[in-house]
Amino acid sequence: MENSPALSPILVVTTGGTFDKQYFDALSEYQIAESVIDKLLQIARVAHPVRVVELMRKDSLELTDEDRAAIRTIVASAPETHVVITHGTDTMTETAKVLADLRGRTIVLTGALAPARFAESDAAFNLGMAFACCQSAANGVWITMNGSVFNGLKVRKDRGAGKFVTL
Repeated sequence: MENSPALSPILVVTTGGTFDKQYFDALSEYQIAESVIDKLLQIARVAHPVRVVELMRKDSLELTDEDRAAIRTIVASAPETHVVITHGTDTMTETAKVLADLRGRTIVLTGALAPARFAESDAAFNLGMAFACCQSAANGVWITMNGSVFNGLKVRKDRGAGKFVTL
């Protein structure tokens, strides 16, 4: 019987965004809460080796150059060469550009248009796509959203249509 090759571990970096938003009561606005990634991975029975780092809890419109540098630093210094980043959709492409010159890594950014805590969220599906893309795509920066995989440098969010489109 042949031995299976070891699975390359995946680093999951959470940054906040709609993926981790929570609605506290009828008078509140959405707030970014503790990441739900561990729970989603458990529900999906993910057996792949994974390490989760909750880096920040920010809406992507509030991310600064320093925040993007922190994301880049953790990805560049990680022992894992396969990385999934959960990120707000509004500025996901800006972060992709900051990561684009990192070599020898497959980096996949994903997010959600509805919070993962909602029953009708796209978050779990997008996370699953990100895991699959991370394991099968060539090195580089990718974005997975709503059933599609995009080159991270050749995509934009069409806010009016509520989806990502190729440039």
